[in-house]
Amino acid sequence: MPREIVTLQCTDCKDRNYSTTKNKKTTPDRLEFSKFCRKCRKHTPHKEVK
Repeated sequence: MPREIVTLQCTDCKDRNYSTTKNKKTTPDRLEFSKFCRKCRKHTPHKEVK
């Protein structure tokens, strides 16, 4: 199965807010998106964690 479920964590408050899927073959590095954090109440970078 090439797609894997990953969790996204806020870089400011370290809260795990989102989950998404990614293709491990095409993107072996960690994902990073700018998402809205409810705890920080603003858009912050969210990075992939295990």
